[in-house]
Amino acid sequence: MPLLDPAKKNPMTMPDGMVVEQTVHLKAVIDHPRIEVGDFSYYHNFLVLPDYAAYMAPYLFPLSPEKLVIGKFCQFAHGVRFITSSANHDMSGFSTYPFATFMLTPDMSRDDILALFDIPGRKGDTVVGNDVWMGMDCLVMPGVTIGDGVICAARSVITRDVPAYTIVAGNPAVPVRRRFDDATITALQEISWWDWPADVIEANHRTISGGDLDALRRIADAVAGR
Repeated sequence: MPLLDPAKKNPMTMPDGMVVEQTVHLKAVIDHPRIEVGDFSYYHNFLVLPDYAAYMAPYLFPLSPEKLVIGKFCQFAHGVRFITSSANHDMSGFSTYPFATFMLTPDMSRDDILALFDIPGRKGDTVVGNDVWMGMDCLVMPGVTIGDGVICAARSVITRDVPAYTIVAGNPAVPVRRRFDDATITALQEISWWDWPADVIEANHRTISGGDLDALRRIADAVAGR
């Protein structure tokens, strides 16, 4: 029986049988119409949270126009949060005060509420690729796309798109370095090991975590039947 199981709420069990309740598979704990999460992406908070969607994306509402899309095998440390487009205020006039938000009435229609989100310059979806590691207290701003294999240093504030396999840090976050050369990055994205069957990933996890690209290619060829 595979140890890697995307259906587990708590994927980490110590050798003595103790389940680490603070570590959760996000797909198992988030049921939100505007959030999509891939298999095996996990979140670790120092506390067990009552609502992971509300904590991680506090301004993403069921009627929000934008989505938060998270790929597979992402790793989110304590305090990682996403500020999505619905948090924005209208900056096109003299005041940014959201008067209409405090003047809601029972007779407002769904279209009336949706119109509140329709402000000039609003951003679109926030997208996180696969195998992304985000350190403690990272903050992702609206409409950002983070590529596969990105590493975000602790307390980074991500204000713009991050290319695949890039390390970023700071406020606002800036590239520190690329993890690999262009050819390797292209190969890793073509291989897309995160899409392999879970049992294959489990059997070859040391190669996936290692540095032998030819060995990884051989596994990819076997998976594809080449």
